[in-house]
Amino acid sequence: MSVSRAFVSLIGAGPGDPGLLTLNGQRALEQADVVLFDYLANSELLRHCPNAETVYVGKKGFSEHIEQEQINALLVHKALANGGQRVARLKGGDVFVYGRGGEEAEACVANGVPFEIVPGVTSAIAAPAYAGIPVTHRKVARSFAVLTGHTKEGAAYYQRLSGVDTLVLLMSLRTLEQMANDLMASGRPPGTPAATIQWGSLPEQRVVTATLGTIAGAVREAGIGAPAVTVVGEVVRLRETLNWFGSQSLAQPQPRPLAGKTVAVTRTRGGNSELAALLRERGAGVLEVPLIRFAPTSNLAPLHARLRDLSGVNWLLLTSNQGVAALFEQLGALGLDARHLAEVKVAAVGPSTARSLAEHGIRADFVPSAAGAKHLGAQLPLNPGEAALHLTSQLAEDALQVTLEARGLRYERAEVYRTEPAPLPDAERQRLLHADAVTLASGSAARHLARLTGPDLNVVAMGPQTADAARAAGFTRVTVARTAQLEALAEAVVQAVTAGGDHTAN
Repeated sequence: MSVSRAFVSLIGAGPGDPGLLTLNGQRALEQADVVLFDYLANSELLRHCPNAETVYVGKKGFSEHIEQEQINALLVHKALANGGQRVARLKGGDVFVYGRGGEEAEACVANGVPFEIVPGVTSAIAAPAYAGIPVTHRKVARSFAVLTGHTKEGAAYYQRLSGVDTLVLLMSLRTLEQMANDLMASGRPPGTPAATIQWGSLPEQRVVTATLGTIAGAVREAGIGAPAVTVVGEVVRLRETLNWFGSQSLAQPQPRPLAGKTVAVTRTRGGNSELAALLRERGAGVLEVPLIRFAPTSNLAPLHARLRDLSGVNWLLLTSNQGVAALFEQLGALGLDARHLAEVKVAAVGPSTARSLAEHGIRADFVPSAAGAKHLGAQLPLNPGEAALHLTSQLAEDALQVTLEARGLRYERAEVYRTEPAPLPDAERQRLLHADAVTLASGSAARHLARLTGPDLNVVAMGPQTADAARAAGFTRVTVARTAQLEALAEAVVQAVTAGGDHTAN
C-alpha cells in the first residue's frame, strides 16, 4: 500500500525583510510542492521554491480575499491532492501571533494531515527593533504585552495591563484612536511616548513618533497605512539614540551613494542575490522581484532529436545562463554529457554565460568583445557555408538571427527552455511603483515589467540589447551598464538614481 506524502508546514515568514526567514522555513519551502502565501509574506521568499505551485490567498487587513475557512479547506485539499503533497503555508510574522495558525493546524488535525510549525520573527518585536525601539530594557521596561486592534476591549480590560511597561499594538490602525482613548481612561498618562511603524524592516519603512494622546492624529497627518505596528511606552524614547536602520553603517563610514534609496532587482524565480548584495553595500534598500520564471520546453521530441544528432552544426550559440543550464539538463536526460559536444565549437554571448559553460567543463571557443547578441552575430568567426545552432527560449530576440543571416550564414534555433511571467501580488507591484530604480537583465523582463507597471519607471539595463527592449516597451528613463557585469550594473544604478535620464553609465 502506498504511503501518502501529504504534509503541511505552517511557516512564519517574518515581518517583511526576507533575510529574517529561519533556516527551517527555507528548508520547508525548498521541499514544497505547493505554497500558499499571504499579503504580508514577502513574495521574494518564493525564490526558495522555484518549481512549486504558488497560490496567493490574500489576507490584507479588513479586506481579506479569501475567508479563513476557505484557506483551511484549500490547505487540506492541496495536501491530499495527487496522492499527497508537501504544502508550505507562508504567513507574515509568526504563525501563532495573531496569525490564525492555530486554526489551520486544527484543520490539519481534523483531516488527518501531518503538519509542523515553523515559528517566525513576529512583527511585534521586529518592527520596533528596526525602528530602534527595544520592547524591553533593564532600566526602562521589564515587561511587554502584545494587543490586537481587531477586538474592542475597553478601558476596563486595559486596567489589567496597568503594570505592563510596554504595549505593542498590532492590526490597530483603524481602531488606534479608540484604543488610545481607552488606554488613557484606564490610567495610562496621555504623555506616554508612542510610535507607529509602517512596513517595518522593509526599505519603505516609515516611523511616526508622538505621545499616546497625539499618536492617532500624527498617524493620520503622516498618511501612515497598513501594515503598521504601534508601540506605547518609555522605550520609544530610545529611538533617538538607537535608530540604526537606513542610517550609515558603523562598519562602513564612507558615504554610501544609495543610502535612503530603494532599488528593485528584477530576476527569475530561484535567481541569486549577488546584485542585491552589491547594492546593499552602496546603502540601498533592495526589493527583489521575480518577474519571470523558467520552465522546461514543452517540445522535447524535436529538441532531443537535434541534440542527439549535431551533424551539420559547426557552432552552438548560448546567449544566457539559463540556456547553458537547460542544455546540460537535457543532455543528462539523454544519458549524455559534455563529451558529446566535442565535434562542435561553442560560443557564449558574454563573460557570465562563458562562466556558466566553464562550470560544466566547457571552455567557450568564442566570446564577443562586448556582450550582446548583435556583437555575437557580427563577430562570430563563421566560415561561408557553416551553420550555427542557437539554444534559447521561445522568446529569444531576433537580433542574432538577423545579424548572422545578413552575413549569408545559416542559422537554426532550438527551444531548450521557456520563459514565462511570474505571478506578482498587488503588494509587490505597489512597492515596485515606488522604487527609485529598477534593474533589468533581459528584454523579456523589460516587456513584462511594462505590462505590470507601465513605463513610468527609472530602469537600469544590463546591456544595450536589454536597453533597446526597454525603450521599445515605452520606458524613457533608461541607463545602460558600461559592461555586462554585476559591478558595472550596480554602478549604473548609482548613476541612474543620482543623475536620472537616458544614458550609458561611465
